[in-house]
Amino acid sequence: MLPTDTALVLFSGGQDSTTCLAWALKHYARVETIGFDYGQRHAIELTVRPTVIERLRAHSPEWNAKLGEDHMIDLSLISEISQTAMTHDIAIETQANGLPNTFVPGRNLLFMTVAATVAYRRGLTVLVGGMCETDFSGYPDCRDDTMKALQVALNLGMDTRLKLETPLMWRDKRQTWELAQELGGQALVDLIRDGTHTCYLGERGALHDWGYGCGTCPACALRARGYRQFAGTEV
Repeated sequence: MLPTDTALVLFSGGQDSTTCLAWALKHYARVETIGFDYGQRHAIELTVRPTVIERLRAHSPEWNAKLGEDHMIDLSLISEISQTAMTHDIAIETQANGLPNTFVPGRNLLFMTVAATVAYRRGLTVLVGGMCETDFSGYPDCRDDTMKALQVALNLGMDTRLKLETPLMWRDKRQTWELAQELGGQALVDLIRDGTHTCYLGERGALHDWGYGCGTCPACALRARGYRQFAGTEV
């Protein structure tokens, strides 16, 4: 990584994207963030985003100096053209094709394409996303091959040299918590635990040992198990 590299982080307000934002602040000279309102069922994540950003700024003077503009993009068309458990009030279940109905077709492809367009305009050289092929629900747009192919397509189509970074690609949730501790100590772990939002159902009532959430949806289950493995309370 060059000391002059600048990054745009896909930042939802969840555990993974917050960890990725901290990772980018550790590695790049200037960092901006981008979020998407796509009619998500768990729109509470958009509410917590600004607070998480401000808490990251307060974490260290260095991070505060590096952290630049936040961009919020309206992609509500996604909920208009898809019928998924992430965008509509329907039960989470497995579809006939073997994928969970929380999979939003084309979502990450569109996110990265829009982010690349903003990065192009802002003169940013790296896109950072929280896609992961280790602890995931089988989403094909989270795969490493997908991201590599998309990097090629974006650079060909825009005549750029953007780099797509996915620091969580081969980490499970326990390792994601460990990375947060490595990057920002217990203070960052606590920030992620009580500040971020992951629950697919948008539940933010009770604070569990691993954070807020319903405790039963796939996102909560992954986050809870990973945290307890990280804390040594579960194998």
